[in-house]
Amino acid sequence: MHRRRIPSIQRQAGFTLLEMIVVLVIIGLIMGLVGPRLFGQADKAKVQTAQTQIKMLRGALQTMRLDISRWPTEQEGLALLTTRPASAEAVPGWAGPYLDEAVPQDPWGQPYQYAPQATGDNPFVLYSWGADAKAGGEGQDADLGYLPDQAGTP
Repeated sequence: MHRRRIPSIQRQAGFTLLEMIVVLVIIGLIMGLVGPRLFGQADKAKVQTAQTQIKMLRGALQTMRLDISRWPTEQEGLALLTTRPASAEAVPGWAGPYLDEAVPQDPWGQPYQYAPQATGDNPFVLYSWGADAKAGGEGQDADLGYLPDQAGTP
């Protein structure tokens, strides 16, 4: 009589559940240490982007003022930088667009605030509300630009 030999089950090479949990815990600890530093850099980059965009918009406004001999009204706003007025008589001398693309939103997704009221050394106000999208604040929430109450620079 022949006996049939049953092949033995070989142990599969791989990771155990315990080893996987240990690796995940280590990854979590590393992210806990490194993550806040990376997010801090992202916040700084947003502030720098807003400051750069405000300076770009100011330059475009100054160029447009040379052409039309005035600042945009509050109703016209920053849209006048990119959009040809409905009638040439309404804004004689307009030679735009003064921006290559549409007027950008601030890095937090809000429109830049503009008004043709003089403040300090600036003939207009142009600013971002910051990360909190409301007036005032500190740190990432601080308002940036040429603010209504002061002649600050971005």
